[in-house]
Amino acid sequence: MIAMLSTWEIVAVLVVVLLLFGHRLPGMARSLGSGITEFKRGLKDGSKTPDGSNPPARGNDTPTDGSPR
Repeated sequence: MIAMLSTWEIVAVLVVVLLLFGHRLPGMARSLGSGITEFKRGLKDGSKTPDGSNPPARGNDTPTDGSPR
């Protein structure tokens, strides 16, 4: 359906959408940016243990002294 629209029709639709929702776009962009920032902060804070240190790396769960688990 979009392939049947010409360039000028797409531009006209975008102009109408911008006129209708233009005043909301800065607030939406600000909200999206703060959400991304909070998500990144949560990832960084979530990777630490409660005492503030980083958890041990996963994948190498074998004891270093050679004893079986």
